[in-house]
Amino acid sequence: MAGSNMNPPLAVMAVVVLSVLLAGSSHAAPEMDPYKILGVTRSASQAEIKKVYKRLAKEWHPDKNKDPGAEDMFIKITKSYEILSSEDRRANYDRYGQTDDAQAYSGSRYRHRQDNFYFDESFFNFPFNTKNHRDFTDSKYALHFNQYVSEVVPDSYRRPYLIKITSDWCFSCIHIEPVWKEVVQEMEGLGVGIGVVDVGYERRLANHLGAHRTPSILGVISGKVTFFHYAVAKEHLRQFVEDLLPQRVVERITDKNEQQFLHSWHELNKPHVLLFDQVPAVPLLFKLAAFAYKDYLQFGYVDQGLAETAELQKRFNINTYAPTMLVFKESTDKPADIIQAKGMKKQIIDEFMSNNKFLLAPRLVSQKLFDELCPVKQFHRRRKYCVLLMTTDEETYSSGNREFLSFASTNTRDVVRFAYVYQRLQQPLCDILMHSEDGAQSTPQVVILERRNTAGKALFKPVTAWNGSEEDKLRLLEELERLHKDPSILIHDAILPELNNEFASMFVVRWIYASYDYLSEVIDDILHNNWREMMPLLSLIFSALFILFGTVVIQAFSDSSEDKQMKPKVKDGTKAENGSSGSRPPKKNFVEVTELTDITYISNLVKLRPGHINIVLVLTDASKNILLSKFAKEVYSFTGTQTLHFSFLNLDKHSEWMSTLLEYGQDAAQIDADEDDSGSRRMDHTGFVLALNGHKKYLCLFKPVYTGEDLDGKPSEDEAGASVGKPRPGSRDGHPQRKSSRSRSTSTLQIHHKLDRLGLWMERLMEGTLPRYYVPAWPGLDKITPNLERSKFLIDRINTS
Repeated sequence: MAGSNMNPPLAVMAVVVLSVLLAGSSHAAPEMDPYKILGVTRSASQAEIKKVYKRLAKEWHPDKNKDPGAEDMFIKITKSYEILSSEDRRANYDRYGQTDDAQAYSGSRYRHRQDNFYFDESFFNFPFNTKNHRDFTDSKYALHFNQYVSEVVPDSYRRPYLIKITSDWCFSCIHIEPVWKEVVQEMEGLGVGIGVVDVGYERRLANHLGAHRTPSILGVISGKVTFFHYAVAKEHLRQFVEDLLPQRVVERITDKNEQQFLHSWHELNKPHVLLFDQVPAVPLLFKLAAFAYKDYLQFGYVDQGLAETAELQKRFNINTYAPTMLVFKESTDKPADIIQAKGMKKQIIDEFMSNNKFLLAPRLVSQKLFDELCPVKQFHRRRKYCVLLMTTDEETYSSGNREFLSFASTNTRDVVRFAYVYQRLQQPLCDILMHSEDGAQSTPQVVILERRNTAGKALFKPVTAWNGSEEDKLRLLEELERLHKDPSILIHDAILPELNNEFASMFVVRWIYASYDYLSEVIDDILHNNWREMMPLLSLIFSALFILFGTVVIQAFSDSSEDKQMKPKVKDGTKAENGSSGSRPPKKNFVEVTELTDITYISNLVKLRPGHINIVLVLTDASKNILLSKFAKEVYSFTGTQTLHFSFLNLDKHSEWMSTLLEYGQDAAQIDADEDDSGSRRMDHTGFVLALNGHKKYLCLFKPVYTGEDLDGKPSEDEAGASVGKPRPGSRDGHPQRKSSRSRSTSTLQIHHKLDRLGLWMERLMEGTLPRYYVPAWPGLDKITPNLERSKFLIDRINTS
């Protein structure tokens, strides 16, 4: 009974909940009526619907209407227009009363049946830009990272790009969608590139562009990204695209500056285009076309409504009822081509400018222009020949240059192009085509050439020396006729060098422009970026400044007396360890010395890398151990230098090599000046040290000097080892030195002291103050050594004192 008493309340509650659910499912709120929201009839045309939508969207835009319900009303207006502007969605609503694309297009709705309950999918369908319901226009312009880098950035140097940053579940993206579609339709017709980046699927590209919020709109031109920071309206976006373009891409022309504008064709090496129109502002279509062809044409605009342009209109007989476009080439009095039309479309302008990109006989000022004027041969029937005049810019040859232009203006064949170069500016090209070796400027000459591949190979034939006479013209005409019948008359071939870019800006100018662009981006980021996004950067900057300031304060209040006392000790210790202020500390505790033999001769001397020097010790079998030990101690402090290599040469195996090397030297007489006047005695080279630069073929010489006590108890003061000059012939008191070379060579103590001043000599070698003796070639080793000896001396501790 207790259970039965509790069941009625539970049953009543269940009945109530079920009733509510059934009532909600059977009496759900009706879908919004787009016809009622827009206030149009079911028979209204697309033009009427669009007109009403523009009026209502402008009236209820949240930026202009401060009513609390303006935002909701604007969303309803936008949603209604999206339904009625699409024929399929409008037909679906008229038939089934459904406003969502995800629902059925047949006689019954898509519903899921579960225990006699029906759930309408529209209950879970939200009007967001999800993957399954993404607008077709967005998917058409979707960008990926690789596509942006390889296609959009290079193409942005010819036309600007307008890119929208969006994402799934972006409520604010719905607001701008109608305006975006309208702007895309207009801008694409003018030639502006369009792109859409979904942050959910292209996070890498969004980060690369610097877009961290959705929705965002940005422009890309010449590889530079600029963000749109104003209200999303058609007029604002149109002005944004116009502001992306360079300011002087089109020059305004009046009666005062038209002569200066038209006569600049020779300096700029470009045809000039003039547009005559009634509107005071330059049309955006013409600005975009001027930007696309800025590398080929110079553009000017003439406002026909100004009194300052009346004489110009009368001079060229301009019709005031339709826009007129004129192109001028070498002749400034008569246009080379003309086009006139009321509704001037982009396709017409592109075709007009593509046909007039070059002068009749332009000057080759860059490799890019050369590639377009004289393209590489691709097929037999698509041969392109280039008639090239190699002349100078001197006034003496100006008449011949004009006659060449006159001859080029009579050309009617598409396969022949005329051009000229200045020998002074394109000297390598002219030297090859004119067979000139001295590089001096010669008389103008005409050459016919055909390029064969992109590597620079070309066939050519010199035609005649050119001075513009009728005989020269007749000879050139005959060669062109022969070429038309027999292309094999081009008998010479050559590899043409790449042309110099005569219009390339200086490094300082490029650096100034780059700095200006960078500062503009920084200022723009500071003014418009979200400060919350800039907090990490500001925190890093202030942290670095705080650390720097703290370091300066600590150093300012530290005791400087201790530092002053330690500085001399540190300096002396460094000198004692390194032996030179310019050498690096050794990386190993031993010196690696390699014997110079026929096996190591090529790699250690003849083919030694540029900038590297091999230090060679000359010794014999008897003095080998003593000299190598002393040599290792003297040069140990220089082993940290990567450009120095250490070797030794055995005179018992290669006795003639040292003498031959000194004979090859340019100052051999000075090197051997310490020999006997009779020259009968053979000089002992034991203990000599050579610094050999294999690449530049020169040597520096160290001569041993004994600094201890000689056999008679008199100290020797020969300074030749340090200065590498001539040793003194006598002692300090003027008496000749006693010749006791035999006894000295047998003295172990004296052999050990031969390298006493090698450390000082090494310091001067590193400073570059030693005299250099150049040799025409390195002599070969006269005796072949079968085995390679490598001696490594491990020096655990060097007593520098």
